[in-house]
Amino acid sequence: EIYQCDWSSDVCSSDLEMNNTIVTITFVFLMIVSFFAFCPLARAETNITIDKSQQTMRVDSDQGTYEWPVSTARRGFTTPTGTFHVQTMEKMHHSRLYDWSPMPSSIFFNGNIAIHGTPHTSNLGRPASHGCVRLHPTNAATLYGIVSKDRSGTTIRVIE
Repeated sequence: EIYQCDWSSDVCSSDLEMNNTIVTITFVFLMIVSFFAFCPLARAETNITIDKSQQTMRVDSDQGTYEWPVSTARRGFTTPTGTFHVQTMEKMHHSRLYDWSPMPSSIFFNGNIAIHGTPHTSNLGRPASHGCVRLHPTNAATLYGIVSKDRSGTTIRVIE
C-alpha cells in the first residue's frame, strides 16, 4: 500500500482512502446535477380560455384569475377554435387589413388573429370583430402585462 503524508501535520493517508474520498465527492456531485436535470424548477403558467358561445375570457395565472367580456367574430368572419400559443406581441399595433385600426396590447396567436383592446366597448359581450378577440383596453393592458411575464408558459384556448 502506498502512503501519502503531509509532513507538516504528521498525517498520512493511503491511496485507498483518497480514492474513497474522490468517489464520495463524485457521487454527491452527480446526485446534485441529476436532481436539477430531472426535477424541473416550478414554472409559471398562464391559461387563457375564450368561450365564443358566452363571449367571455377567463385568465388563470400566478397573478390572479380574471373573467372579462369579449367580442369574437361576427357573422361572415371566424375566430378559430383550438389551442394556441403566443406568436408575437405588440404594445400598439395598427391593422394593415382594416384601415390602420388601432389594436392596443395585441397578443397574436394565429397569424393575423390577436387578442387586443378595442375602443368599441359597447359591443363587448357579443360577436362584433373580423376574427380577433376584443377586450376592454384596461383589461387588454392587464392581460398584456401578465403574458409579457410568462410568454412561453401561456396557453390560449378558444372554445365554441
